[in-house]
Order: sequence, then structure tokens, then C-alpha cells
Amino acid sequence: MGLTPSAGLFFAAGLGTRMRPLTLTRPKPLVTVGGTTLLDHALTLGAGLTRRVVNAHYLAPRIVSHLARTDVLISDETDLLRDTGGGLRHALPLLGEGPVFTMNTDAIWSGPNPFDLLAEAWRPDRMQALMLCIPRDQALGHTGPGDVLKSTDGRLSFGPGAVYAGAQIIDPAALAGHDAPVFSLRAVWEDLARRGTLHGVDYPGRWCDVGRPDAIPLAETLL
Repeated sequence: MGLTPSAGLFFAAGLGTRMRPLTLTRPKPLVTVGGTTLLDHALTLGAGLTRRVVNAHYLAPRIVSHLARTDVLISDETDLLRDTGGGLRHALPLLGEGPVFTMNTDAIWSGPNPFDLLAEAWRPDRMQALMLCIPRDQALGHTGPGDVLKSTDGRLSFGPGAVYAGAQIIDPAALAGHDAPVFSLRAVWEDLARRGTLHGVDYPGRWCDVGRPDAIPLAETLL
């Protein structure tokens, strides 16, 4: 059975500076963990989607070539690196109408499929975005203080608590008013948090942030 929403954007346009020197000749999503690229790990999790879109900027021809024999669509950002918010808005013609999934492609998951968990918890009548959150003790490779605090009714605010795992459902209508060509989804989330329409759901498994080369062997322990 397909997922609802049915379309997802996989972020793959970044410069991958923290992953150097591995990213001097390839984009970070094509770095391999356990013999499979980070991008393919993410796309496999989203296999239930009817439309999968990947954005590409840095070394974009490598991404395009890698996906050439798949049904994955490319959102071409070679003219401008738009950040996450601008990248989502640029990809909307490919994603179609209504709420969509987004997923960062620099993580490894161990446990339930994150897309399934988000779809089960999504309540469009009271949510404009639903973020998947990881308790800090289940987040490997993450050294920060955490990103979000969750109230008893599931609403999120920003502060040192759980880690945002890089997967969400978001209603593109939430981008209204963010008109700069380059902007981060963080600005959108902050607006939604003030309105009370930013929600979170906890991930019960484990997760590894693969942002640096030394995180690769750590991530491989989850496979």
C-alpha cells in the first residue's frame, strides 16, 4: 500500500564540506556506507512513495548519472544553491499538490521505516509540519545539545532536547511569506512553532548522523 502523502524530496544538493576529503570528487549523498550510497539508503526507505525527487547542485552530473536508470526525478539547482527551504519550493512542480515528505540523505536508520511512522502520525487538520525526532541517547554521531522540545500534545518548540532526524512531512502552504531565493526551512519551522502547528513524533529506533568521515564506521554498526 502506498504512503500518504505520496511524494518526497530527498535533499542532495549541499557542498558536503564536513565530509571532506571524501567529497572533493563526489557529492556527499554518493559516499558509501556498508557498500551502498547514502542516497540509495534514503531512497530505499522511500520506496513506497509514488514520486521521489532528488535535488542536485554540487557535482550534479554525478547525481544525475547515478539515478539515470531509475524513476527518480531531478530538481536541478545547478544555477543556485537554494538551501532547504528554497530547494523545497523549487522542487514543488515535480512533487505535485499537497503535503510532502522531505528527508536529508546523510543519515543511517535502524528500526521502523521513518516514512511509515510519519504517515501514521500525520494529522493535516492540525499540523503544518511533522518532524521525526530522536532522543539524544539514540542519536549516534551527533554532538550538539539537541534541537527541539516536545510538549505533551506533541507540539514542538526549539531548544536543547531531542535531535531532529532530518525527515518530516510538511505542507508547502507553510512556505508562504518566505520569498527569498535562498532560505532555510528553519525559518519556516519557527513560524509554525509560534502558530502551534509544528509537531513532532519520536523515532523508537536508532539513527546515525553521517556528516563526517569518522561517522561512517559508526553508522555501519547499525546496518
